[in-house]
Amino acid sequence: MSPPERPLDSLRIDRDIDELEPPRRGKALLTAALIVSVMAIGGALYWRYSAVEVVTYPVRRIEQGGSRVALHASGYVTARREATVSSKITARVIEVKIEEGQSVQEGDVLARLDDSNITKSLRLAEAQLAAATAATAEAEVWAENAEREYRRIKSLAADRVASQSDLDRAEAEHRARQALLDRSRTEVEVARREVGVWQQQLEDTIIRAPFAGIVTIKNAQPGEMISPISAGGGFTRTGICTIVDMNSLEIEVDVNESYINRVRPGQSVEAILDAYPDWRIPAKVIAIIPTADKQKATVKVRVGFEKLDSRILPQMAVKVAFREDGTAAQSALVAFPKSAIQKQNGIQSVFVATNGLARLRQIAPGPNRGDDATAVSGLVEGEKVVIQSQRPLRDKTRIRERKQ
Repeated sequence: MSPPERPLDSLRIDRDIDELEPPRRGKALLTAALIVSVMAIGGALYWRYSAVEVVTYPVRRIEQGGSRVALHASGYVTARREATVSSKITARVIEVKIEEGQSVQEGDVLARLDDSNITKSLRLAEAQLAAATAATAEAEVWAENAEREYRRIKSLAADRVASQSDLDRAEAEHRARQALLDRSRTEVEVARREVGVWQQQLEDTIIRAPFAGIVTIKNAQPGEMISPISAGGGFTRTGICTIVDMNSLEIEVDVNESYINRVRPGQSVEAILDAYPDWRIPAKVIAIIPTADKQKATVKVRVGFEKLDSRILPQMAVKVAFREDGTAAQSALVAFPKSAIQKQNGIQSVFVATNGLARLRQIAPGPNRGDDATAVSGLVEGEKVVIQSQRPLRDKTRIRERKQ
């Protein structure tokens, strides 16, 4: 029989177990603190030394004129030599040998028209010329015979062998045969000119480029009728294509007549195409058209480019600035996007990408130009400034450039 259990023994605390708990808890807390510290240090080091992905933009050089702008105006690029090439006859198109954008030289074949009827008429004219030539040969024989007979009768009449009436008949025959010969020769000339007319008509079925240029519009297709005048209620084309001489491009601007006194021939002009707002094109005034538009109260001014470029196209919108003294640009600035500017205590700086690092550099700002900022000093053409980054940058932060 087992001894009875004592109620107080069940309430006793096992001190061996309690003595083991504090070391285990302390060790766990220490491990957690160590992990947090390592993560914090690692995060700080990653933040400080990892490469930041950025977007850069190259600094470009721009010219700033040494003269003031006297007047701003807008206009369009136009071509002095532009033609819609048509035909001299009404005929059906059988071949078109050009496409838009194609370069052509003077005399190149652009299209061919149906020449079947003209060819037959030319053959008929050639046959008529041959017949007239043969008739002329016959008339020459009869004229020569009549001339010999006249001379013989004239000689006999001088010797009183032939009568005066025989001489008169011989003379009349000679004159008649000579007249027939002259008429026959005239008919030959008429027939020859008739052949020339049909040969020209045949040549007119081949449409050629009147000058060298670029085809900008293709108007006709094979099978369509073409005519030098509008006919057929819109079913007849009046042109094969439009050719523009790209070497004759210039600018036409309308200047308010109140300010036309600020413009003169030869004046220096700065042109900016709407398609390329960062490209400043040197130009000069060619002429001021000596008449005003009473509806718009403007005067047309022709402006010529100093140097043509393939990016300049007809009908492009353009803005021009007429300079006061007409001098060329003298001082230079560098331009870059405004988003690159960092302002600290009123000082403007930019981050420049150099050897994988973002270097903070102070600049001397210039006048703004649209969406661009400019700098008088502090930057060099070709350097890359940071315009966008994943996180805030500091001087000497490692960076990695990302393509836009």
